[in-house]
Amino acid sequence: MNVSLSRETAAWVQLVVAGLFEVAWAVGIKYTQGFTRLVPSVLTVAGMIASFWFLSRALRQIPVGTGYAIWTGIGAVGAAIFGMIWLGEARTAARIGSLLMIVGGIVALKLTTDSGS
Repeated sequence: MNVSLSRETAAWVQLVVAGLFEVAWAVGIKYTQGFTRLVPSVLTVAGMIASFWFLSRALRQIPVGTGYAIWTGIGAVGAAIFGMIWLGEARTAARIGSLLMIVGGIVALKLTTDSGS
């Protein structure tokens, strides 16, 4: 089975992957203890490099303003959700509502973006 993605679809997939790596390195920073722990520090820096690499690939097709906003949105929402689920951070209605607004903005940007930049 040969699955081939259009360039535009591939760019959006790369942007999502970049955002997921951003979540990983954002969370990883907590475990580096100021970059004093070797393994978490190496993994965090690797996540940063991967995130920026996938973002740079995605921005070949996606406008920079849209791509950057979505990338940071995925990172912010993902890190906040991680914190709420695994680190016991606050799960208030206001916090969850705020995250839902970010997600709404991400979806709106995707739906209103012509990738032919």
